[in-house]
Amino acid sequence: MQTSPNAVVYLVGAGPGDPGLISVAGAQALARADVVVYDYLANKRLLDLAPAGAERVYVGKSSNQHTMTQDQINAVLVEKAGSQKPEARNQKEWVVVRLKGGDPYVFGRGGEEGEYLRAHGVRFVEIPGITSGIAGPAYAGIPVTHRDFTSTITLITGHEKEGVEDADSRVNYEALAKLNGTLVFYMGVKSLPQITRRLMDAGMAADMPAAVVRWGTHPHQRAVTGTVGTIAAVVEKAKITAPAITIVGQVVTLRDTLNWFENRPLFGQRVLVTRTRQQASELTSGLCELGAQVIEAPTIELAEPEDWAPIDAALGRLNTYDWLVFTSANGVRAAWERLRRLGLDARALGQCKNVAAIGPATAEALHAIGIHPDLIPEKFVGEELAIALADRIKNLRGARMLLLRADIARPVLRDELLKAGATVEDLPIYRTTLPAALPDEVVAALAAGEIDWITFTSASTAANLHALLPADLRQKVSAAKKLSIGPITTAAMNQLGWKPTLEAAVHDIGGMVAAITQAFQK
Repeated sequence: MQTSPNAVVYLVGAGPGDPGLISVAGAQALARADVVVYDYLANKRLLDLAPAGAERVYVGKSSNQHTMTQDQINAVLVEKAGSQKPEARNQKEWVVVRLKGGDPYVFGRGGEEGEYLRAHGVRFVEIPGITSGIAGPAYAGIPVTHRDFTSTITLITGHEKEGVEDADSRVNYEALAKLNGTLVFYMGVKSLPQITRRLMDAGMAADMPAAVVRWGTHPHQRAVTGTVGTIAAVVEKAKITAPAITIVGQVVTLRDTLNWFENRPLFGQRVLVTRTRQQASELTSGLCELGAQVIEAPTIELAEPEDWAPIDAALGRLNTYDWLVFTSANGVRAAWERLRRLGLDARALGQCKNVAAIGPATAEALHAIGIHPDLIPEKFVGEELAIALADRIKNLRGARMLLLRADIARPVLRDELLKAGATVEDLPIYRTTLPAALPDEVVAALAAGEIDWITFTSASTAANLHALLPADLRQKVSAAKKLSIGPITTAAMNQLGWKPTLEAAVHDIGGMVAAITQAFQK
């Protein structure tokens, strides 16, 4: 296949696993990607940085399972560079991103891929990533250099061809043993007994400190320490397997002092986040920053209304309403997107006499489009919003209210306003639907009893998770600790037999993060 004349392949280092460690240049390449070819060690969350319509191709290789050989991966890159659709021929570039764990040129075979691309006339760009040999030790509290210990670091592959004897090794262990610096071995868990024996045979002291870090920078990172003489046995006893790196040198003694990553309040906790596909990231980010390992379970999908006509009509006469009321950030975003499609902007919302938001998350969504809400109730539920509106206006009789909400929004706000004499137009500006199924990762984690906490951000997330699970997995939910965002969600959970362990004192995402953190610290 001929490559497109404007095709470019970006060899992007995804970093060691923490998605926040990707470079700005790498994230920008992903944002423009038409095709993403990714491997085993690249964090799958980085795929969300690519456009929704981008093709995603998995070519992962682990120690025991190869989806493709390296030769096949090389061929895929050239093939995808030539796969530009006819309708996209006029765009500036056809972008293929080869997303590789760590750094493409540090034991990542990125050099080989670049050579192959050049030989086949494909333009490429290499974007470095943070290599695991630097980041893994750092997240385990081990600086690879330190003025009191060493000013040199040596990166070594611990994975040579099978059957390589000492005499045939490309690694000069005699030279390594004489270095007064830090040694970092990649991919050497299986061969750790041979590595340590060769170092000691070459003259390295058996009591030289050593450490092994598995899945460095991930929420499920594990690290063990010992000496060159003992570390192989320590690793075997702890059942440490690939992917892992080995650090040898005096800097290992700093682990207890500098171990910040594993000391975060939620480290080691596995949390299941139930939200919409579009909204899980906010809660996920808050929990991940505190060390939790988050699994996302999209239990709600958002869809457009079946009929836009009444909404378009209402948006065209915003100046006739006394109050425009939003009860979710989703409603704000849906209204904003619809205004843009109608060729309107924030000036249309500026015609409203007053705007109300049910809580801080909804208010923040309004702030993002340049609107400052005139009213936010002290408690973030429909009943309190109705009371706050009544207090603000004193006499609601005849007041014109426009509510832009979800199709499943509780009727209490509308009913209370109608009772007070207001004229209410309550329009569903988005629909909530049930996904076809839960991700395999979610089902497997629940079945194995590996979930510590489950978060529920609305009554519908609880109802939908219940509907998506078979009876045996519903019992697994009952056994896990559960966090509710507020009283309405709590009531729905109780009806399902899933009594929450905790209810957030402040009924928003920040309140949920604070509640689970305080519970774990206690």
